[in-house]
Amino acid sequence: MKKTVCELFAGVGGFRVGLEKSDSDWNTVWANQWEPGKKSQYAFDCYVNHFGKENKYVNEDISTINKSEIPDHNLLVGGFPCQDYSVAHTGAEGIEGKKGVLWWQIRDTLEAKQPKFVLLENVDRLLKSPANQRGRDFGVILACFNDLGYSVEWRVINAADYGFAQRRRRTFIFAYKNSTNYYKSIEDKTLEDIIQDDGFFIKEFPIKSNLNSKEIEFKYKDLSDISDNFKMEFKNSGIMRNGKIYTTEVIPTEMQAKPLSKIIEYDGVSEKYNLGDNLEKWNYLKGAKDILRKAGTPHEYHFREGAIAFPDGLDKPARTMLTSEGSLNRSTHVIEDPKSKCYRILTPIETERINGFPDNWTNTGMPEKFRYFCMGNALVVGLIEKMGNQLNIIFGKE
Repeated sequence: MKKTVCELFAGVGGFRVGLEKSDSDWNTVWANQWEPGKKSQYAFDCYVNHFGKENKYVNEDISTINKSEIPDHNLLVGGFPCQDYSVAHTGAEGIEGKKGVLWWQIRDTLEAKQPKFVLLENVDRLLKSPANQRGRDFGVILACFNDLGYSVEWRVINAADYGFAQRRRRTFIFAYKNSTNYYKSIEDKTLEDIIQDDGFFIKEFPIKSNLNSKEIEFKYKDLSDISDNFKMEFKNSGIMRNGKIYTTEVIPTEMQAKPLSKIIEYDGVSEKYNLGDNLEKWNYLKGAKDILRKAGTPHEYHFREGAIAFPDGLDKPARTMLTSEGSLNRSTHVIEDPKSKCYRILTPIETERINGFPDNWTNTGMPEKFRYFCMGNALVVGLIEKMGNQLNIIFGKE
């Protein structure tokens, strides 16, 4: 089967970089990237700078795209935001998801193009959202896949557990048509066996044990039934197949994470990255807090947060990078430069290395602030490369 890819919410191309590291035969036939409300589309400009200014790379709001006009592809990939996936009845028009929620653009693409395989990324809290109806949002996603003839395996992966330079936990979703050879090859396996021995994630992301397993019949009338009534405690791993959901908490077989000392720049770092005279402010931001606040008269409460290491230790992997990286912000990494002994923030190149991108990947004309933003939004490329290794095997048997 041809290794054709459609990349939605492409950003600066993390899925593509990872897949092509696993095999140069992967062919991205269409990609979309659009930053709402931004006059300058820096991420898209970065994407085409590396992959070419071709008509198959589209810088438009995905909701305006006729999904049937997207080229045929066998693998759909994308990192989409965690939003409110609830649905509502709309009278004679049936059921409709909330406007602006990007999951429905993925769902519409799946319906129109019917790709054999799907690989998606989201934040780890997806499995527990919303707070007042735990698991509802992920239940909606699983129901959409189920209605379209897919089975789904998921795993929350912390990149640092498998040797990478960032403690970044993300939910990965692998879906496949029930008509594929891959489905048939594991059709006789139990759901537990798939998670523990035979599934997609276990080959590249081994586990040493699992616990608190749960299996249920996935019964619902329609998506609105899921939206109104479904609730489940999803664990960090699981599978949905033919009306059944099995979920379990897996314990990874941890590998030695790459420390910051292995990725930082040691020469030629500009003094502009030094903290300078702001140490008092940084100390406050990074320190522990217990602040009495008022939330309407006469209610008072204590706002508390623990201290963050200041500076970040070079003997450990990075914490999770956020889009605010590089700014005067509690979450921004601060290190002691090994040469100057000055406290400084990370350079844009260092943030690219933390995610596994080539040096200066985002040095394509965007402001430095946005280079940090892009890396805070990006995924760890090496995880996709490892998943690509399995996809290469799977596609070879289709």
